Amino acid sequence: MSNLALAQDDNTDSELMQHYLREILLSPVYQAAVETPLDAMPKLSQRLGHNVLLKREDKQPVHSFKLRGAFHKLHKVQQQNPEARIVCASAGNHAQGVALSASKLGLNATIVMPITTPEIKVAAVKALGGNVVLHGTAFDEANSYAINLAKTEGAQYIPPFDDADVIAGQGTVAKELLSQHNQLNTVFIPVGGGGLLAGMAVYIKAIQPNVRVIGVEPEDAACLKAALHAGEPVTLGRVGLFADGVAVKRIGNETFNLAKRFCDDVITVTSDEICAAIKDIFDDLRAVAEPAGALALAGLKKYSQQRPSSVLAKPQQLAAVLSGANLNFDTLRYVSERCELGEKKEAVFAVTIPEEKGSFRRFCQTLGGRAITEFNYRYASDNKAHIFVGIKLRYGQQELNTVTTLLAEAGYDFQDLSDDELAKLHVRYMVGGMPPRQITEQVYQFNFPEYPGALMNFLNTLGEHWNITLFHYRNHGAATGDVLAGFEIAEHADIKPHLETLGYQYQLVSNNRSYQTFLTAV
Repeated sequence: MSNLALAQDDNTDSELMQHYLREILLSPVYQAAVETPLDAMPKLSQRLGHNVLLKREDKQPVHSFKLRGAFHKLHKVQQQNPEARIVCASAGNHAQGVALSASKLGLNATIVMPITTPEIKVAAVKALGGNVVLHGTAFDEANSYAINLAKTEGAQYIPPFDDADVIAGQGTVAKELLSQHNQLNTVFIPVGGGGLLAGMAVYIKAIQPNVRVIGVEPEDAACLKAALHAGEPVTLGRVGLFADGVAVKRIGNETFNLAKRFCDDVITVTSDEICAAIKDIFDDLRAVAEPAGALALAGLKKYSQQRPSSVLAKPQQLAAVLSGANLNFDTLRYVSERCELGEKKEAVFAVTIPEEKGSFRRFCQTLGGRAITEFNYRYASDNKAHIFVGIKLRYGQQELNTVTTLLAEAGYDFQDLSDDELAKLHVRYMVGGMPPRQITEQVYQFNFPEYPGALMNFLNTLGEHWNITLFHYRNHGAATGDVLAGFEIAEHADIKPHLETLGYQYQLVSNNRSYQTFLTAV
């Protein structure tokens, strides 16, 4: 049991500050953790008009701040019982923090992980000395099992965030931050269960009460925002899992009581905005953050865009915590798809166009030369086709408004899908399917050179001569783009001379088994 006074209503702010300040200043976390750098982000700073700094908790031995809270807690446990056995539940950073801390302190630690945990994470915990028990298909099942295991075996259960000692350990991030830069205006901190926010907020307000503390949550996992609205912790019905490190349904009781006293505001951000922040971190620092790790920076960007330096007396000194970098590599595919949408540098639409020769070309002309980043097309009926199209934007929302005006004036039936999560996550890859009637079709795979006008060159050479029945293209930033296109023709010889004139590398794929199975009429 911690010797810290919990943040109950009968404790004054001053009493709480004194308790936590003492624990944070005397914390032994550096027996396992390291002091992490505070890095400048010059490119983002220039773009936002404020000085942006990033506290690099990805530089910890376990690539996450969680080591701090885990070690502080386990050190207290060891002082009380050197032979204590440790139990916790986690599928991520808390598991690694507990495993390494236990190893450093010579304690036996059992970490309960869901059976769905990726093998790479299980292996990482084992490599740090943890005894892994796989149980349940979700965290809640694993956590219940861990609590019961600790009770039946007389072990000490280590909570991931809602514990005064864990909170104090996380507060050491703020101690370093203020010593590294003592002229900050605002600090942005990611929120899951609230341990990091609580620990940092109480320290910052004790040392520099003029510094604003902003918590940042995903829109689809905003448990602190919900608790502040209700006046007490509430359980969310469901949470999004993209930023899995902060996918918490209920804020902790102790963390909430500290947050409501010492946190100035809460900002929520979308998955696309998190993806854009991951890209910003890579562009400036060549570091790859996990989604939860980039959460605070996404909030900083949103805050800055709402408060540009032009309307303030001077540029602000802003810091965000990069809380972790334990990223599943395949997540990068999703990030690369979504970061441009998060920056409003791309928009996606569903558009109905006439099913007639030249219709595709006329649609592109309507866009006024703007680059198309994605085009999914499939013949739907004898008089219309539905397309899913991505459009490159250079001037954000202003240009998006211009594009919608152009489409409306041209008489197109369209929907802006840029904020439609289902469309971006699933539907975009399912456009097409089997045509409503059997057609004579030849399908080709092309390598498009990635330069302005390449698509129009394709359409000018081929699009007026034959009916295009299928088209899928996605720009991934490489020198060439891969395109799948179908034409309503009987023989390859009918189109071969025009393909040679086009000059793009291609191959006939009409005999491909997956195409015949999924994209042709019976």
